[in-house]
Amino acid sequence: MPEAKGRIRRPRVRFNDIADRILEYHPECDLELLQRAYVFTAKVHEGQERLSGEPYLVHPIEVAGVLVELRLDEVTVAAGLLHDTIEDSHTTIEEIQRSFGSQVGFLVEGLTKIAKIEFNSAQERQAENFRKMLIAMSEDIRILLIKLADRLHNMRTVQHMPEEAVHRVAQETLDIYVPLAHRLGIHWMKQELEELSFRALAPADAADLEMRLRSKREARQAYIEEVIDVLSARLGSADVQAEVTGRLKDLYSIHVKMESQGVSLDEIYDVIAFRLVVDGSRDQVYAALGIVHALWRPVPGRFKDYVALPKPNGYQSLHTTVIGPYGERMEVQIRTHEMHRNAEFGIAAHWKYKEGVSGTGDSDDETFAWLRQLVEFNRELKDPHEFIDSVKVDLFPDQVFVFTPRGEVINLPKGATPIDFAYAIHSEVGAQCSGARVNGKMVPLRHCLENGDTVEVLTSHNQYPRKDWLDFVVSSRARSRIRHAIRTAETERSLALGRDMLERALRKEGFSLARLLEQGDLEEVARAERRSSVDQLLSAVGYGRVAAIDVVRRLRGEQAPQPAPKARRSLFRRRRRPSKSGIRVSGQPDVLVRFGRCCGPLPGDEVVGFVTRGRGVTIHVKDCPKVFELDPVRRIDVNWEPDAAAPWRIKMRVHSLDRPGQLAKVTKTISAAGINIGAARVTTTSDRKSVQTFDLWVSDVGTLNAVMREIGRIRGVVTVERMRT
Repeated sequence: MPEAKGRIRRPRVRFNDIADRILEYHPECDLELLQRAYVFTAKVHEGQERLSGEPYLVHPIEVAGVLVELRLDEVTVAAGLLHDTIEDSHTTIEEIQRSFGSQVGFLVEGLTKIAKIEFNSAQERQAENFRKMLIAMSEDIRILLIKLADRLHNMRTVQHMPEEAVHRVAQETLDIYVPLAHRLGIHWMKQELEELSFRALAPADAADLEMRLRSKREARQAYIEEVIDVLSARLGSADVQAEVTGRLKDLYSIHVKMESQGVSLDEIYDVIAFRLVVDGSRDQVYAALGIVHALWRPVPGRFKDYVALPKPNGYQSLHTTVIGPYGERMEVQIRTHEMHRNAEFGIAAHWKYKEGVSGTGDSDDETFAWLRQLVEFNRELKDPHEFIDSVKVDLFPDQVFVFTPRGEVINLPKGATPIDFAYAIHSEVGAQCSGARVNGKMVPLRHCLENGDTVEVLTSHNQYPRKDWLDFVVSSRARSRIRHAIRTAETERSLALGRDMLERALRKEGFSLARLLEQGDLEEVARAERRSSVDQLLSAVGYGRVAAIDVVRRLRGEQAPQPAPKARRSLFRRRRRPSKSGIRVSGQPDVLVRFGRCCGPLPGDEVVGFVTRGRGVTIHVKDCPKVFELDPVRRIDVNWEPDAAAPWRIKMRVHSLDRPGQLAKVTKTISAAGINIGAARVTTTSDRKSVQTFDLWVSDVGTLNAVMREIGRIRGVVTVERMRT
């Protein structure tokens, strides 16, 4: 977002503010053109009001205010002032052209032709309106910049719209205008549109997240200032001049990370980002990077060089993630002042003012080649649906858009393979996928698809989903369908195996399985074994969860041995190792279990078991990364026993400022929750940092989460985390 110094703040913008601002960056502008446009707009909208109750004139002035934030020319700002005059009055485009010139007239006419895109309208109209906007954009990018400014002010006042319109407009903004702002490289506008849309679509979630972030504002601000001081001093000693800033990441980006990773706010440790804007050339950028990496250890795989390899929208910066002073991750961006201006203003930063004509320079042709491609789409593609499908490839680069042989567009996640494509077409096509051609050439099923690929799937009735497909497919649809097919196949195999095993056991004892099935005698046995059907009983026999001989015994009417008297039975169970686990495997308490060291489950955690050949059942937390590497066929249902509240040993780490009494406050909070501290280790440094590691005996995950929340509220605490061994 541009610095506050250069921003024109709402709710009211005066025309003098706009005039003063444009003269700062474009002293030779035709200010009289803007004055006439302002007077004309005021007359046209006289007496009109917006839904907020404000005079309608506020809206075009605010739009013009956004355009001067983008440092655009007076022609564009004048068109912004006039953008609603034709739609809201009897003014004609010829009148606009006579009064303000052909360029202003061209822009206003282009804006007037773009009808509002309504997601609830007919699909044909939506496609045609989107097509109009993109075609107008390809003719003159300033049309889109004005449209984005118009949408930004509408979103700033979206709370005044009828309730049913708020969701539609906000969703439309996220789906179309945010990606367009991103594609044009206008970072601050993309960011603000995301934030406003998030607050409109999920006000309760936004308010809750903001409140929780505010509760630790003081500690985070102290942390930011400390990092800035350390980094500035080190840069200065190396004679690298740079402006260092730190900020809390945006609500929307934090929310997206929580949703995509399925974690809580307390489990997001990189909510703070730092930026270095260095003086001089790109050599200084790499010099600053070396200083950052000398100070803090970089996280492998989290370095991106957008300086040497700019993004398609021209964005340049170095991105690195390092292990910060308290052992937490923090993101650092490094760029020059010119790169920073391009990052904030995008295509608007490339605007030239030469001989009264505005436009982008020849040197930027390669950067904005995608705009020329849109013109080509306009010439070649007449069908609006075909047009919108084609331009998606350029507008949404974070996804992969590929084509069927018939020219239909399929939207897939990045890294998608022909298997993902096949399942996107139809579940049966995916299940029977035996090969693929991409752009006419045979490729392996692991092949990563790229934007614009034409994919043809080869199928065979003898092909079935395979377990190794799960190693490379990326779409949730493909993964769920493959897992379901594998489970179904395994169930069918276990059913056939169980039928065969039981039939042999019954035959030895003089029973006929066919007769028992016909008479329904096995249904009572299935109920006794807590199975919902006879097929489930047979499947359990095939899996080895129910012994065939036990089924025979139940058919004979033999009773299970009577349990020992209560006192003796309790003593006996205490001596049995399996009962100490606190885990009931498929309803059976006395099964040998082990707990995965990778995730350290606690009572209250959602857990899953995996049958380990010869070693019983291994218990993992459901979201443990190891779970996704294990054979899903060996997965088994497990639950915590109601009395599984014996103390469990876990490790917890607290990062805080090193203040007098800090450790005492933390230990007091732990003790107040009734948790025993097995061991405590404290590391402090001369610059007032503290890392406290505790071995705790905890009864359940609810108690642990509660005490971690309380510790997080202690003044000076930066992060609290449960350590996985």
